[in-house]
Amino acid sequence: MLILNKYSFKSKTITLFSLFFVLLFSSCDKVVELDLQAGDPKIVIDAEIIWEKGTDGSQQSIKITRMAPYYNAEVPKVSGAQVRVENSNGNVFTFNESEPGLYVCTNFVPEINMDYKLFVQVDGQSLTATEKLISVPPIDKIEQELMPDITGPDYIVVSFYYKDPADQVNYYLTDYKSDLSPFPEYGSSSDEFVNGNEINQKFGDTDLKPGKIVEITHRGISKNFYNYINLILEASSANPFGAVPGNIRGNVVNTTDANNFALGYFRLCEANHVLYTVK
Repeated sequence: MLILNKYSFKSKTITLFSLFFVLLFSSCDKVVELDLQAGDPKIVIDAEIIWEKGTDGSQQSIKITRMAPYYNAEVPKVSGAQVRVENSNGNVFTFNESEPGLYVCTNFVPEINMDYKLFVQVDGQSLTATEKLISVPPIDKIEQELMPDITGPDYIVVSFYYKDPADQVNYYLTDYKSDLSPFPEYGSSSDEFVNGNEINQKFGDTDLKPGKIVEITHRGISKNFYNYINLILEASSANPFGAVPGNIRGNVVNTTDANNFALGYFRLCEANHVLYTVK
């Protein structure tokens, strides 16, 4: 079965509209900075425990930052936090600060379907989150093909294949990194209509040429994180002239003051990580 990942391909409609907009207003060269109201400098916890197949998963890291005004050039790092993760067997894994805002553990023990709980003490607040480590099937093969394009020449599409387990409901998150973009391109999917089948996911770009390297990270994720990341992806691809969406809440709970919530999501994923050189 074939899954077309709706977040993998660049939208030519948006590209063409953006070009038209630039041409229409090319005579206006004055830079306008809006006087935006700054929100609360909330804590942001980027806590992905990712167990790449073929590794022991012992080295893990968690980033803690703070929201900043829109025009700030840098994201404020949060130092001095106490960070640990405990599994349902009572084992404790301490994350020590290695540089401002980066907390590292070197003896983490990942176990599929194990429940883990995150504890963060920062700014006099206690933050917690709980998740299960989700498995992912291995990638069986990677292929490429030329995709017809009515607006220009054919372009290269890279596809990877894996066998979805038939005895469970599965959710996936994939990111693609290359020198085509300074940021990864993400795509989420589920096996709702293809449970137990071979699944094919695609990544394509008109600038994808022979010799380019595509770094693929394909994760198994929980249903709750799947719903959360879909809100993020939909917001990031929304109408640029639409209303700004509110903060999207993750699973981090402030047990000291529920109203002073943190942003971010604590998730644990097994992942395939491959480098593919376009032919």
